[in-house]
Parts: sequence; structure tokens; C-alpha cells
Amino acid sequence: MAAQRRNLMQSHQSWTDDLPLCQMCGVGTAPNCVYGPDGKGTQSHTNEDGHLGFRGEDGCFLYGVFNGYDGSRVASFASQCLTAELLLGQLNSSHTDNDVRRILTQAFDVVEKSYFKTIDDALAEKAHLSNYLLPHNENVSFHHSSQSQKVQERLKELEQEVSGGAMAVVALILNNKLYIANVGTNRALLCKSSSDGQNQVLQIGRPHSTDNEDELQRLAALGVDSARVKQAGQIAGQSSTRRLGDYRVKFNYNDIDLLSAAKTRPIIAEPEIHGSQPLDSVTGFLLLMSEGLINALESAHGAEQANQEIVAMVAAELAQQTSLEAAAQSVVERIKRLHHDVYVSGRQRATYCSRHEDMTLLIRTLNYPLADGALTPTQGGRIYPVSIPYSNSQSTSKTSVTLSLVMPSQGTLTNGTNTASTLEEGTPTPGSQSPTATLQSTNTQTQSSSSSSGDGSLFRQRGSQAAQPDETGRVPPYVDFSQFYHLWGSDHSDNQSTQGGLGPQ
Repeated sequence: MAAQRRNLMQSHQSWTDDLPLCQMCGVGTAPNCVYGPDGKGTQSHTNEDGHLGFRGEDGCFLYGVFNGYDGSRVASFASQCLTAELLLGQLNSSHTDNDVRRILTQAFDVVEKSYFKTIDDALAEKAHLSNYLLPHNENVSFHHSSQSQKVQERLKELEQEVSGGAMAVVALILNNKLYIANVGTNRALLCKSSSDGQNQVLQIGRPHSTDNEDELQRLAALGVDSARVKQAGQIAGQSSTRRLGDYRVKFNYNDIDLLSAAKTRPIIAEPEIHGSQPLDSVTGFLLLMSEGLINALESAHGAEQANQEIVAMVAAELAQQTSLEAAAQSVVERIKRLHHDVYVSGRQRATYCSRHEDMTLLIRTLNYPLADGALTPTQGGRIYPVSIPYSNSQSTSKTSVTLSLVMPSQGTLTNGTNTASTLEEGTPTPGSQSPTATLQSTNTQTQSSSSSSGDGSLFRQRGSQAAQPDETGRVPPYVDFSQFYHLWGSDHSDNQSTQGGLGPQ
């Protein structure tokens, strides 16, 4: 039986082996960590996250981040099976938005049902063996036999095999339009520079969690006490109200106190689908993040500016790194260090940072140029950021934090001031030339964006302004110091005569 289940899961892997990987995305990961009193971290379990990034036919691209728990089985199965359900001829350019949404919903339903089919035998065996251990079982002598311990050990093995679930956020690009399908508490951000110079950060959808009012209303309609759910903050160990897998909340929900009054299955795997979002002439990037990454950043700095902070980090790394994989990994490492530093600092938020779960970040660029490592600033390449202060000072207001990106002083860089959390256009704030572009924003809400006014420099590569060497092979200086030397010489003529003079000879 176990061999059959393994073969079925492995068959999904073989279906997608020949699909080409997308070269326009990069993924960064970090395992879970628990800090000791000395600040040293240890991994408490194997990494349970999963991800995918494939290029299909007919201009179709599929990306996903899966946040697994109680094992990686569901996340791994979902990433394989979902790809097979979407990229093996099911989608083509003739499909309408309604067609795409229907196909996405059906794909998630197939993944859920297919996964439970792989553990049917194990669930049946578990139920059969559990019956022997019931107090009212007629075979009383069995409880005192040597087989009792073997049965209990086998039950533990089966529980490990069938337990666990996953949350998923999936992005589909078809006909140059973006669709987001979300189940659970992962997050999708679309960051783009509009034609009027606004840098917009759009969070697509809300997490399906115990503080989502729409989800609480859905549960209340099923007979669940939503006030108790909101107060508890978790259902069977997770804050999500939608999940893939997890047989306990799907089949045994009547045995769970918070869900016992439900008229029908309260925890579902139906995705919430957003789109389509046109990507024509969009310059920016798409971010898919696991709950562990989000929680680590919010634990360290609070939830108010988490979206803006991670976008600033990604923009800074894309300006320095020459590969998307390196950029994504660098951002994850930044958040990991930030989380650790807050813990060891002993400050107020240190109590929220004693541990973090697995972290996954997927970056998909949209007409966004990477840094060219072969070019120097004098050859027309980028002047890279050298420092990014992400400290959330306690002295600032509760809803605002300023992030400084050290950028090249080229043309006119305008210090942008964010408007309210809306898709409406903001009013640009005039500024002078400065090597620092500032991204300042107010708190973002669901299905909203924060817009930083300016000339879009955060999303633009430096123009070609290469200085040509003269006949001696030297590059002319960027700044003319002749006036300085003239004034300096006038004030220090005596010293120059005695010390041989300074300045150009």
C-alpha cells in the first residue's frame, strides 16, 4: 500500500519533468530557526515550504509558493500536481478571464482530492488499528498483549504519514495578464512604476486567517462561533481558515471544539482568485512570499510597513545582484538577520522574535533590468546602493516609517511622499538632486496600493552616460576642483611656498 502511494505521488513528478523552468524568476529560502538564550539558532524541523516556476506554451507562466506544516508532503504534492493540472494543455491564449478562473478553481479541487486519494489506504488502516485500542472493544486481552505496543507505534507512523497541510499562493500569467489564486496566509505583492512616475505597491488579496472578517462571516454562516475563533487566533494549530490537505480539519472537524458546531466542512481548499491584472507596459516585479517570511519581518518591525520594507529590500538587491536567485536569497538573508538582531537586542519587539518558520520568496521581474556586473559606473552601469537602513524607530509615528535607498545622483531624483493606501494618483512632491531616494508610505490595506511620488527612479536603470577616456587613458573628473584649489592657494600661499605646494601641478 505504501509503495502504491509513493508511486502515485512520484508519477506527478514525472509529468512535469520536461516542462522548462522560467528564467525570469528567482527564489530565496531559509529554514526555520529557534533562538537560544545566547542568540544562537537551531533548526527545529526540516524545511516544509515548496515553490514552482515554469514556462508553459502559448505565453503561459506559472509560479507558486507553498507553506507546508507538519511535514512537507502536501506542499510537495501540491506543487507537482498543480503544475500538471495547469500546464499540460489545459490553458491557451483563447481562454477568457472567466475560463481562466474556472480552470484555476478546478485545478485546486483536483489537487485536494488527489492528495486525499494518496492517503486513503493509510487513513483506513489507521481507523482499523484505532478500533482495537478503544476501551469498549470486546478483545480486552488485546490491551495486555505484546502487540499493543506495536499497534501504537504503527499508529504513530500512520499519523505522521497522513498529517499535515499547506497554504498556497499561485500566480498565472497568460496573454500578458496576471491572475493570483490564494489559499491561506501566503502573500502576493505587485510592485510597478506607472507612466506618471508613481511607484505603486499592490497587495493582491487578503490572507484567509482568523482575523479576516469575510472568513469569519463565512464560518458563522456554517454555525461556527466566529467570536471564539477570532479570540483563539488558531484552528488546529494554524491561523489559516483555508488549507490544502490536513485531514483532521476536513474529515474530523466535529471532534475539534471550535469547529464542532459546523453544519458542513468549515476549512476549505477553494482558492480566492484575483485578476486579471494587465501587465502591458508594466515595469516592476511580482513577489510571492510564504507566511514564514511575512511573519518574520512583521515580528521584527510590525505589520504597518512590511510591504514597503520588503519592496525596498528587493529594489535594492535588484540594483546590486546580477541574478534573480542571488537577489531573492539576499532579501531572505536580510530578513533573517534583521529578525535575529531584534531578538538579541532585547528591545520591546524581541519577545516576538524568539523563532521563525521556514521562509520562501519568489521574485518575478516585469520588464525590470538587473544590474550588469560587467559595467562600472564610468561605463554607464548602475551606481549600486551601499546601505539600506531598515530600523523601525520607536520614535516615529505608529503608521509611518521612512526607508532610505542610496541611489546614484542622476538627473533629478525626487523624494517621494506616499499617498494614502489607494490606487488613486498622488501629488508629486518637488525635490532637489540628492543621492538618496526616500520611500515613505502609510499603512496598506487589503487590495490596495501605496504610491510614492517621483520620477520612478526606484525602477529605472541609469542611462548611458559613459565618460570617454582622453589620449592618456584617463577619465575626466566628475567634479571641477579648480575653484577650490584657487581659493585654497590664495589662503595658504605661504604654506605652499614652504611645503612645495598642493593641488594639481
